[in-house]
Amino acid sequence: MTADAHKRVAILISGGGSNMVRLVESMKGDHPARPVLVLANSADAGGLDKAHKMGVATAVVDHRPYKGDRPAFEAELMQVIDAAEPDILCLAGFMRILTDGFTNHYAGRMLNIHPSLLPKYRGLHTHARAIEAGETQAGCTVHEVTAELDDGPILGQARVPILAGDTPDSLAARVLKQEHLLYPHALRRFASGDRSRQDLEPDLAT
Repeated sequence: MTADAHKRVAILISGGGSNMVRLVESMKGDHPARPVLVLANSADAGGLDKAHKMGVATAVVDHRPYKGDRPAFEAELMQVIDAAEPDILCLAGFMRILTDGFTNHYAGRMLNIHPSLLPKYRGLHTHARAIEAGETQAGCTVHEVTAELDDGPILGQARVPILAGDTPDSLAARVLKQEHLLYPHALRRFASGDRSRQDLEPDLAT
């Protein structure tokens, strides 16, 4: 595959960017995509420095000066993103709710990873909610982004058991290991044109 044939990927983060790192690390060799931008909504996001060290262009669009004017914030986001000419957007811990104006602009091109087995436990505090509900399994989901929060076609899931004595933190750590496997797997398939669902085998490691 020539450089011109690679899909261009922009990754949006808000924090340390561990999923972003795994995505960037995966986009090498015969992978059908390459990272072209890591964008954060805060200059304090630890993932920016990691991306810079991996040779990926970075940018910041701070949401705070917009004081709740989400359309204005998103207009600036789109201007920065579109300048990088990405084919695919990956949300990787991007902690801003996006309007349908933004999601429609990138319809069919944007992925997200969510730390639950969707459609269960959309939104925040997924691990605590799963434990409190008495679930025996938790996990993560990669899905296409639509205007509906944590909705859209599912590209894959990975499951982990909820163990006796689990806390939200201990469960989150185990799920995160699966996120780091699932997201690169789903992105590679999506970038090659495969939008079918493919789950990872359950990981029963404690």
